Amino acid sequence: MTPLRAHGLVLAYGPRRVVDGVSLDLRAGEWAALVGPNGAGKSTLLALLAGLRAPHAGRVELDGRTLADWPPRERARRIAWLAQHGEADGDLAARDVVRLGRLPHHGLFGAVTAADEAAVDAAMAETECAAFAERRLGELSGGERQRVLIARALAVNAPVLLLDEPTTHLDVPHQRALVASLAARARAGAAVAAVLHDLTLALAADRVLVMVAGRVRADGAPNDAAVRAAVVDAFDGAVAIERVATAGGERWVALPALPAGSGERGH
Repeated sequence: MTPLRAHGLVLAYGPRRVVDGVSLDLRAGEWAALVGPNGAGKSTLLALLAGLRAPHAGRVELDGRTLADWPPRERARRIAWLAQHGEADGDLAARDVVRLGRLPHHGLFGAVTAADEAAVDAAMAETECAAFAERRLGELSGGERQRVLIARALAVNAPVLLLDEPTTHLDVPHQRALVASLAARARAGAAVAAVLHDLTLALAADRVLVMVAGRVRADGAPNDAAVRAAVVDAFDGAVAIERVATAGGERWVALPALPAGSGERGH
């Protein structure tokens, strides 16, 4: 099943095509990582997929229907979004911010139901932010705030989840927890796509899309040698990808490709 499909997306700033003819499917039951150098068009592509930007050419389809034809509230129930620099009122309590994720379900003036509150509870437990539910957003650390904003997106319980740099400000344990959450959401049937700068986290995804200069240069599983080679090439050989054995099995990790002798001590 493919809930979200893009056909020939183009978005340009003057003569520069930030997204240049991208076609892709986001499939249910799979989470995909978008990687690439700065300015590759990753965030712009995600915004196009979410319907937050209108393409200059091409189209996005949600469940076989052009995205622009969906009423905004229905679309918001189907696609959950986390912006790269999430904004929320600093005077709101953390729980109230997460409750905003349920607005597409009950509407601005609709009654909040027990199901809404249960979804908020579950999202806050999943992101480990229930302990500061009553604190104002402006009182939280960057990592705590990010977990609240992630919880807001998760609380939508949408079949499509799009996240732009969700690991920003998160420490290593919460990065690990987030990756586990994305995988679990996919296993439950969601289509998940996340822009990630941490290549090792991206290589834990079911699928890696490598963007360079507005185009998808490679698309496949991390164990595909062509995908790994495309990642290395996208970053001009500044990284090396190695297979390592871990307690959870073999994993691909990205390491800085440092110049020879850079780890030696001076005498």
